[in-house]
Amino acid sequence: MKYTVLLFGLFVPVIGYAQFLDNFDQQNIEGWFWFTGDGDATLDFVQRERYASLMIDATKDKHNVYWTLIKRDVTEYLNLRKMQDPAYELRVEARVRVNRAPRRINFMINTQRTVDYHEHLMEFDIPDTTGWHVVSYTTNQFDARPGDTVYVQLCATDWGIGKYRVDVDYYRADVVVASLSGPDKGEPVPYHPPIPPVHTFLIHLNVTQDCLINSDFPDINLYDWHVKEPAGEVRVLTINANQWAILRWDFGSLKHAKAIDAGILELTTQSLPQGGNFIEAYGEDFGMEFGKVRVVEILGGDPEWDRKKVTWNSFMQGHSYDEVFNPQMIYDTELSVEPGTKTWITLSRPVLQRLLDGTTKGLLIRPLGTLNPSIYASEDRSGKGPKLYLNVMP
Repeated sequence: MKYTVLLFGLFVPVIGYAQFLDNFDQQNIEGWFWFTGDGDATLDFVQRERYASLMIDATKDKHNVYWTLIKRDVTEYLNLRKMQDPAYELRVEARVRVNRAPRRINFMINTQRTVDYHEHLMEFDIPDTTGWHVVSYTTNQFDARPGDTVYVQLCATDWGIGKYRVDVDYYRADVVVASLSGPDKGEPVPYHPPIPPVHTFLIHLNVTQDCLINSDFPDINLYDWHVKEPAGEVRVLTINANQWAILRWDFGSLKHAKAIDAGILELTTQSLPQGGNFIEAYGEDFGMEFGKVRVVEILGGDPEWDRKKVTWNSFMQGHSYDEVFNPQMIYDTELSVEPGTKTWITLSRPVLQRLLDGTTKGLLIRPLGTLNPSIYASEDRSGKGPKLYLNVMP
């Protein structure tokens, strides 16, 4: 039987001993509260047989930019005096299971003084639904002082328009000597990490196939989509609410290589019409989510589509959005505004690995809000089409 022991100032990497540990084997959930935002998803936190479940219902949500989380005050279990020593950090750990994959969850740690809620946030890629996964996160220069209230969170965001579940077997929090606590567990995905220079990547790959598909005209091929510039006709990918760009690469000898770290997707802006009073209508936190492009993994559909023939219907093959695309995006980002300028978008190591393995068939680019941008296509003679930068081990 699992049990809880609370020790102050001691870190022993055994689940039975922790400064704070909830192993969710009581009759009721105690001390946690849960809530949602940026949309119409709902959340319940339910006690099961020796574990607990986040029950997410996003069936009435529209835009899939919502967040859901569980949160707990763990102050009484932690020796915050030790946090004044730079050698000490806060480490959280949980054992989780999901009912849809791949998906990301995240830890977020804060106090009542926190202003930047992304400062101590780490996402984790959960690759399957078949088993439990242990994930942990150790802060870096977490500012917690005696007298502060320390909160720990577990979050699931942007999972899709449906019903989802995250099971939690245990959640623990410890003040640790960071240099002695060992590496964090799981597949960490830093939230909006700095973009490394492209010259640090040894492999530069032009997209092999790119095209547009339009759900309003599902049997129309849009291979010849173009605009006129002063120098002549150029080929572009123009996306809007019902017209999306699909991209795929032939990795050749790189197939099944091991991605070393995150990579970069490069897009070059041809034009960027934009507007809309989203912040005024929705509030700042929600409204700021719009005016971006969303990059999504393609998990199904026709894996061998040809840009000269592909249509919405031929690509989707009668399947639903959730069957063809990962409803949880890889990244939402604003595009570079000026024509001819580049946008670099981080693709996490797990996403790159799934591309190399063929689990992920390519990438989808679609807008959030009323954005209607054009990016240069691979067929354009300028060489400004989408590119992928990565480093691999053979």
